Amino acid sequence: MQPYELSLSAAADLIQARQLSPVELADSVLERVEQVEPHLQAYVTVTAEHTRRAARQAGNDIAAGRYRGPLHGIPMGLKDLIDVAGAATSASSRVRADHRAQADSTVAARLSAAGAVLVGKTHTHEFAYGLTTPQTGNAWDTGRVAGGSSGGSAVAVAAGTATFALGTDTGGSIRVPAALNGVVGLKPTYGLVPRHGVTSLSWSLDHAGPVTRTAEDAALVLTALAGHDPRDPASLATPGTDYRPAPDADLTGLRVGVPRNYYFDHVDEEVEAAVRRAIDQLRALGARLVEVEIPMTRYIHATQWGLMVPEATAYHENTLRTVPELYQTDVRVLLEAGELMPAGDYLRAQRARTLMRQEWARMLQEVDLIAAPSVPATAVKAGQETITWADGTVEGVSDAYVRLSSPANITGVPSLSVPIGHDAAGMPIGMQLLGRPLGESVLLRAGHAYERTQPARELARAA
Repeated sequence: MQPYELSLSAAADLIQARQLSPVELADSVLERVEQVEPHLQAYVTVTAEHTRRAARQAGNDIAAGRYRGPLHGIPMGLKDLIDVAGAATSASSRVRADHRAQADSTVAARLSAAGAVLVGKTHTHEFAYGLTTPQTGNAWDTGRVAGGSSGGSAVAVAAGTATFALGTDTGGSIRVPAALNGVVGLKPTYGLVPRHGVTSLSWSLDHAGPVTRTAEDAALVLTALAGHDPRDPASLATPGTDYRPAPDADLTGLRVGVPRNYYFDHVDEEVEAAVRRAIDQLRALGARLVEVEIPMTRYIHATQWGLMVPEATAYHENTLRTVPELYQTDVRVLLEAGELMPAGDYLRAQRARTLMRQEWARMLQEVDLIAAPSVPATAVKAGQETITWADGTVEGVSDAYVRLSSPANITGVPSLSVPIGHDAAGMPIGMQLLGRPLGESVLLRAGHAYERTQPARELARAA
């Protein structure tokens, strides 16, 4: 096994034991970048000189006894919405062509303090306003979509060009590409990870979180990220928590909610079968399955768009009027549509969200987590605009991908996507675990327990 193939936790153990140096790991990852990046286009920019310099410094610090913890010397990618001092934050848009960040975002600063080594900035769907990341190819089949909007981050982790990465999630933008590329994606509780210095899509729905190869890796990154920052008005005042799951795979007593509605409606047969097998595996580990009714499902689509569209348009108001030609057509149309939305619709969406949060809180008193598909279909071919379901219903690709992930953004509950297999075409399938606010430890425990019963996952084949 080459160093770039290692999970974060495995690499960290070797680095701490002085059996692998940060320089060896960084060189392996950068060689992998040279090999596959021309085909995948996961990165906006790769900071190879900085990466090698930071890896040498990490190695020197560790040799001198200044080991900072499991992220020390680990190569990472950051979605190009996340500010790093002196670097461009392009948001994969011509609108930001001349932008340079003046200071680190909170998450970049915390990861740097933990000793992580930046490889580069990863592609996003322009300003995170989409579910495909069209400039990036899927890590398993470059002719298929990567998912979005954190497509570059997911592809980099799946292909071995970053040991972990950060993404953002407004309606599924961490979990969708994680599921489509066969990696782990965590959308934390709203406010748990500060967003200061992260370009916004929709401030009341935005989250930042890790993309990794395992649930344990996600726990290690979350431990470094979580914590209050007064510069983010939504930031939660939480005590320091170590999110690493216990090593055993016993889930005895855990109540797993299995939706009887919504989450298995208009879902590909192979995806549903794989998710139900994974749920059965949770039961085999000791969990108790409980049927649940997802509340207020008829309002989910309207509430997601009713919140996101006007907030995104408000954020882009100045540039939309001064340089509209610099936006990609799909994003510009959505932003212009936001200018036509009445204030009353936005207020009704806010009311619906309040009611939805209350109903989800009641439902989550009955169970410890909910298990469901992350997305209803695997990665479609690049350029495909619709999915036709078995009953003849036609759905837009973006609407399909956001449909199962957006409830966690509306309600703010944590959601973890874990890979659970592949379809007949070899494309990854993901299972989504949703929990109570600040219930990340429960989700990571269940995800980790499931992973321990499965064969070791390989990196993406198309890379």
